[in-house]
Amino acid sequence: MQPRQLDRPKIRALIAEAESSLAKGPHPERARLDAEALFLHLARKNVPGRNRAWLVTHWDTPTMPHEGSELNALVERRRAGEPIQYITGETEFYGLPFQVTPDVLIPRPETEHLVEKVIELAAAFSQLRIVDVGCGSGAIAIALAHHLPHAAITAIDLSAPALAVARENAELNGLTSRISFLQGDLLAPVRDEAFDIVVSNPPYVPNADRASLAVEVREYEPALALFTEGDGRNIYRRLIPAAFAVLVPGGCLALEFGFGQSSAVAELLTGAGFDEIDFVPDLQSIPRVAIARRP
Repeated sequence: MQPRQLDRPKIRALIAEAESSLAKGPHPERARLDAEALFLHLARKNVPGRNRAWLVTHWDTPTMPHEGSELNALVERRRAGEPIQYITGETEFYGLPFQVTPDVLIPRPETEHLVEKVIELAAAFSQLRIVDVGCGSGAIAIALAHHLPHAAITAIDLSAPALAVARENAELNGLTSRISFLQGDLLAPVRDEAFDIVVSNPPYVPNADRASLAVEVREYEPALALFTEGDGRNIYRRLIPAAFAVLVPGGCLALEFGFGQSSAVAELLTGAGFDEIDFVPDLQSIPRVAIARRP
């Protein structure tokens, strides 16, 4: 027999209990936000479209009988370190909705600087051809397609499961016809083509640094999209000359890179023949994006 409505805990009580539990986890500073996000994830299963505005006006609504146990299960996953984006299966990047699974890296706010710079560079090209190398969830390619309606965009990834997610996200954002998705290593699938802009956020964390990362990164996000052998520059050593080869004269390469890697990336760009090398800082004034032009 189901409990009477008056006996069921109200939404505010269920969220407060989840917050208390999450406060003892790895990220107590996000306990309230995570508790609300997890409850809304459950609420949207029943009625799609429910958001925080709905939540604020329904604090005192009695919960459904199953919601307490289901929320507890999600809370335990979050306490173990699983990223909330993987638990809910969704995130936002550059103002657009994205589905995410453990097959793809969760898009970072820092990568929005890369997208902003490419949009700025795009103004110099009339018939714009862009290739996104290591597209993952499709975040960069889809954001560019959304904001550059005249661009022809190709997105490449080595991982078939990642490409499946990227295709779903292109469909979610109504951009399936605007992006060509190809499977392969770096620029190998398009070695005989020509592009105005090559953009990439490749794996650049040395395997040796894996233990220093937060548990949700090192244990849950795909190693293929994060880690590389040696000093973290192996991908750049291969990608930079390959990008030079497919760029038209005057074409641009835009790369994201890790903390402390700007000098090494600049050296590799110069060695490959690029000029007009510039760096874009993140909000902490740390160089995060490299821009270079093929003469």
